[in-house]
Amino acid sequence: MTLRINAEAPNFTAETTEGTIDFHDWIGDSWAILFSHPKDFTPVCTTELGYMAGLASEFAQRNTKILGLSVDPVGNHREWFKDIEETQGHAVTYPLVGDPELNVAKLYDMLPEGAGDTSEGRTAADNATVRSVFVIGPDKKIKAMLTYPMSTGRNFDEVLRLLDSIQLTAKHAVATPVNWKDGEDCIILPAISDEDAKEKFPGGWDAPRPYLRIVPQPR
Repeated sequence: MTLRINAEAPNFTAETTEGTIDFHDWIGDSWAILFSHPKDFTPVCTTELGYMAGLASEFAQRNTKILGLSVDPVGNHREWFKDIEETQGHAVTYPLVGDPELNVAKLYDMLPEGAGDTSEGRTAADNATVRSVFVIGPDKKIKAMLTYPMSTGRNFDEVLRLLDSIQLTAKHAVATPVNWKDGEDCIILPAISDEDAKEKFPGGWDAPRPYLRIVPQPR
């Protein structure tokens, strides 16, 4: 399966460190971040899970649930959690999917169908593409996807910024410019005519070009 932005996030039922979940039911009316890992007890991912645990309250404030995934059994995850808390200073309080048969990794196009059907004997290098982040909306549609190499730790502050932008633009007729942060000016969507924009943005806008209409961030 090839995934695209605005495609429905594939549903699955899986064991996690917090019990069995149906992914779509688990999301409910929330947003969700699904982020994957090629192997337990790997150094870069250890730092990532710990940092994400430190951001858990930030995501919760944005009505967003966090779900990790690693292609190892749940029992291994719980042992790994001890290392993460001891070395990174944050206890993992979000669920981590066990994917020992590689079902979810294949479902989300992170591993090819020919990858086999067990995590046993596989190394992180064998699972190199299982290093993705999916931002999923309450409508269960994929809003953004990021994939990193194993040697580069992901920037979860950027994932938080990305989420802020996606949630803002889902609610208002704006886009966010380069390096935008919450509270900064936005851009009126090109599909919005000037006439409609006057109703939506009665305070007016700056337009250095007709197609570049800059407004304060809507609230």
